[in-house]
Amino acid sequence: MTEPSSDHVTPAPVQQHAHDFFLARQPILNREQELIGYELLFRSAAFGPANVNDDVSATASVIAHASELGLNNVIGSLHGFINVDATVLMSDFINFLPSDKVVLEILETVKVTPELVKRVTELSRAGYVFALDDVIAESEDIAQLLPLVKIIKIDVMELDASKLLKLSVHFKRAQKMLLAEKVETVEQFRDCVTFGFDYFQGYYFAKPVILQGKKLEASKIVIMHILTLLVRNVDNGEIVRYIKRDVALSLTLLRLVNTPVYGFMKHIDSLGQALIVLGRRQLKRWLQILLFANTEKEKHSLSPLLILAATRGKILELITEKVRPGRRKMSEIAFTVGIMSLVDALFGIRMEAILTQITVSEEIRDALLFRTGFYGEILQLAEWTEKADKTVAEMNDLLTGLQLSVEEFYALETEAFEWGNNISTNMGHTPAKKTEDADTSSVSE
Repeated sequence: MTEPSSDHVTPAPVQQHAHDFFLARQPILNREQELIGYELLFRSAAFGPANVNDDVSATASVIAHASELGLNNVIGSLHGFINVDATVLMSDFINFLPSDKVVLEILETVKVTPELVKRVTELSRAGYVFALDDVIAESEDIAQLLPLVKIIKIDVMELDASKLLKLSVHFKRAQKMLLAEKVETVEQFRDCVTFGFDYFQGYYFAKPVILQGKKLEASKIVIMHILTLLVRNVDNGEIVRYIKRDVALSLTLLRLVNTPVYGFMKHIDSLGQALIVLGRRQLKRWLQILLFANTEKEKHSLSPLLILAATRGKILELITEKVRPGRRKMSEIAFTVGIMSLVDALFGIRMEAILTQITVSEEIRDALLFRTGFYGEILQLAEWTEKADKTVAEMNDLLTGLQLSVEEFYALETEAFEWGNNISTNMGHTPAKKTEDADTSSVSE
């Protein structure tokens, strides 16, 4: 990595502590709906309602304390997309970010000067990948930076279909990768695929697309039935009999208990042994996560819905353990609420209909349907870390009600992110493989 020259401007040291912010992590998917990275959005808790200037100040604080961030814990083996302005770009501390792990998004508010172009050129030579953020039209500034950037981010909410197509054709001719942001519906996603976009950012993949008459897969029915058996506290023999009905589920369970994460010296080769060494609590947890696992035989890529559900469950569990210490039953319920909050998106069935088929307590029902009660409030916190559409004031109100500090919440976030990132590895998934259309490696080539 090249060192910046002496004429670069280094801003005054950032006084804000690196943990005085909220972190939101928004998934970025490719055309095959495989997870390739996250945009990391830092919302300062020290300012008023979040805005762009405050967000970049928070980003600068994070970069200045990169050793505290633990980037690998937040994004795993994927890429982190981070907003930068002219001050951050011209600073020395941007070199704390690993060039092979991040994509630097140049904000649309940045004024392009000869000095900035020179700086971006130097950082590009050092291996950094750049994107232009919130592009909605061609401009002289964009033309100056275009040879230096790899990815063009286009806000699909700001453009009609004809303008979106015109822009996509223009930038495709310039051999740029296109990233559609604020994709909120499946219809928008399909339009962007047709227009040649490579990457997609938005909440569309986690929204339920209700399909009338859709039925659950046989393997999912088996999993849900086993979960009801665990709730009824039946003996292991009956549980094993049901697991044996699904060969893939049996093999997954055996593979799970024989992974290094459990550290067993002796190979576990029977389902009965597996249930004993795993324990009912862990078995219940992994069955809940398995609901989101891709059942296609040739599909081994990261499932964004799987990771999102697992991370939600974990962050709800960690928050409960922190604010309700010693209440193990509550933390287990919290994990279940997090996992179940996405089953409507998974199955394409309304949550109300799903809850008529599954017996849950009133407090779980209220959390899932209305986001009320203790579990509903912590579910709102988890959802904010995915969407970042809440003001700082709203977040502070939730945290104050839970008697949870910003720094404590940040620590729980990063622990949950790391746990969620490890889920796919333990489930036998690997990152998306390279394809001709769009791939993980193309971000940093």
